[in-house]
Amino acid sequence: MSNNIYDSANQIEREIRQMDEFLALSEAFDAVKANEEAFELFKAFQELQMTLQQKQMQGEEFSDEDAQKAQEMAEKVQEEALIQDLMQKEQAFSMIVNDLNRIIMQPVQDLYTLD
Repeated sequence: MSNNIYDSANQIEREIRQMDEFLALSEAFDAVKANEEAFELFKAFQELQMTLQQKQMQGEEFSDEDAQKAQEMAEKVQEEALIQDLMQKEQAFSMIVNDLNRIIMQPVQDLYTLD
């Protein structure tokens, strides 16, 4: 049984790579990478996100400087059309991933449902 479930997961992975939403996301990322300025901004944005996420996971408070950097970065990112397009494509793809996760986790949800 367990091998079959991994076969199913691998099949889903292959199908995801062929989905219109994934292909659109991939194209949007390629467009960002092709624009040096947009790509550098994107990398800086990701780095800042990871730094702030790491602080949050360690229970650290965000400093005023952190908040200022985040605000400035958000403004820059919002001004970059290629990154905005990428984020929209990522959001559309994330909705599908969330739906898949909900479906996969339904047995656990059913298990804990109290009647």
